Amino acid sequence: MSDTLVVCELDADLLARLRKFRFRKEKTNAAIVIKVDKESQMMVLDEEHEDISLDSLRNELPERQPRFIVYSYKYVHHDDRVSYPMCLIFSSPQGCHPQQQVMYAGSKNHLVQAAELTKVFEIRSTDELTEAWLCEKLAFFR
Repeated sequence: MSDTLVVCELDADLLARLRKFRFRKEKTNAAIVIKVDKESQMMVLDEEHEDISLDSLRNELPERQPRFIVYSYKYVHHDDRVSYPMCLIFSSPQGCHPQQQVMYAGSKNHLVQAAELTKVFEIRSTDELTEAWLCEKLAFFR
């Protein structure tokens, strides 16, 4: 049932931006930060970053509010191949308002399906968002 539950819809402009982001040609790390607008119950663009490290991105995220981060990362595999996976990182910090957590959690699957994302991770604290953490998660996919 949770696969079909849609708490918040995806803003049409955001969906178009995500599709364009998927096919970007730049070889730098980039992020689209998505928030839920409580009033309209829509997932909307919060911020967009070009050439941003995870350390810098971590400093941009609110410590007490959830966010979805779509992150394009330059990943160097153990055999020196380079790929640019597009990851969804769901930041759901402890201490968030329960209503916010429910709105985000109930919208995550819809975002994953609409943006056609396959690498989906979750953090409970912005401190977890490090390059070592992401590389560990991506190593599973080879």
